[in-house]
Amino acid sequence: MRYTLGQAAKATGKGKTTIQRAIKKGSISAEKTESGEYRIEPSELHRTFPPQKTETVSRNSFWNDTRPPGNTAELAARIKGLEDLLAREREALEELRTDRDAWKQQATALLSKPPRTRRWWPW
Repeated sequence: MRYTLGQAAKATGKGKTTIQRAIKKGSISAEKTESGEYRIEPSELHRTFPPQKTETVSRNSFWNDTRPPGNTAELAARIKGLEDLLAREREALEELRTDRDAWKQQATALLSKPPRTRRWWPW
């Protein structure tokens, strides 16, 4: 059974354009059908590109939904500490935003006033 370009890409784990470039370069020989599809011999393809392992997950694997090893009280304490730290950081951020807004308002007020003109003669 010969591969199409898409099947060859899946069999090797490469992209279709990579396979097509190899065909045009001459690294892989393939025949073109009347409809314009490539037909590639598997032995010819795997001579240049090794086959990809089809099984990516072992059959004996399973989802482990048990709790992580360790003391759960210790983890709860760490979570509480991190939540407290996050609350303090949020308060500091809000304070910085308030200061920024006050400075921005002051700068806008100063820029909106026309400059005082002074006479050349003091009298």
